[in-house]
Amino acid sequence: MAEKKRPIIIGVTGGSGSGKTTVSRAIFNQLIGHSIMILQQDSYYNDQSDMTMAERAAVNYDHPLAFDTDLLIKQLKQLLRYEPIEKPVYDYTLSTRSDKTIHQEPRDVIILEGILILDDERLRDLMDIKVFVDTDDDIRIIRRIERDMNERGRSLDSVIQQYLATVKPTYHQFVEPTKRYADLIVPEGGENQVAIDLLVTKIRAILEASGNKEVFDNPDTSI
Repeated sequence: MAEKKRPIIIGVTGGSGSGKTTVSRAIFNQLIGHSIMILQQDSYYNDQSDMTMAERAAVNYDHPLAFDTDLLIKQLKQLLRYEPIEKPVYDYTLSTRSDKTIHQEPRDVIILEGILILDDERLRDLMDIKVFVDTDDDIRIIRRIERDMNERGRSLDSVIQQYLATVKPTYHQFVEPTKRYADLIVPEGGENQVAIDLLVTKIRAILEASGNKEVFDNPDTSI
């Protein structure tokens, strides 16, 4: 039996609230039953246990330096060698890394999702397909307000203040420029079914060509 080739890495990026998570989940859901996983850059925020809560609150979490990119690259390379990893867990209530980890078995397809995954050349070089989800600023701030207020217990004022102070300027400084590295730009995020179908078709073709087309009777659908 021929040996499997390396896993495929699909990078999905875009600004906060762009719909990149929706796109990633849509791809994942169309390939359920196959050997596929989603790895989120948000899991790799820096460990800030040595900082006070006031210092943690002052961190710009949309800046490249907010992430432990070295650990992300290390664990991606482990997955590419078909080795399991202990994925970090970030505690949003404490704004630092949890003591817990999540055991993650390797998969044939890795969807890497996050706002700054195309910023680091070392990460880009690991990806087979790079996708930028491009959504208007107004739509993104509305989505961010809804998410942070409903899911993270934030006040409207705090969300708007953070958006104007760090999220928007950091997006235009660091995130939007990475669009030039994308193989595919997807307008309107999860609403763009044509783009999602094209991506799924391309992934299926790569799996077919590489011999990595194992189908699970009981797929691991954890994200």
